Amino acid sequence: MSRLYLARNPRVAARSLDGEMMIMSGRDSTLFTLNKTATILWQSADGSTPLDEIVEHRICSEFEVEPSEALHDAETLARELATHEILQISDHPIVDRPIRTPNSALGESR
Repeated sequence: MSRLYLARNPRVAARSLDGEMMIMSGRDSTLFTLNKTATILWQSADGSTPLDEIVEHRICSEFEVEPSEALHDAETLARELATHEILQISDHPIVDRPIRTPNSALGESR
């Protein structure tokens, strides 16, 4: 079994309201409201903690759920969030990469 790593997409805007995350996609300005489980995934998506550890330490401790079922559901949810470019998923740790803009590619700064 390979491990999955999650990282928040730096091109989205996010706010926490009453324990739920409100996220606006940078791709198409769609607004998403994350439920409690998705909020835990979002908050834990540091690029270096594998998904199975997030599930074990953050989700299974919060909800009464079997670890294998929780991991399956979390992976499905993470992949769904990745299709909306809210999360990035990799089978390797995700390191910070500078965001390239058309101006930065030309060496301009603002």
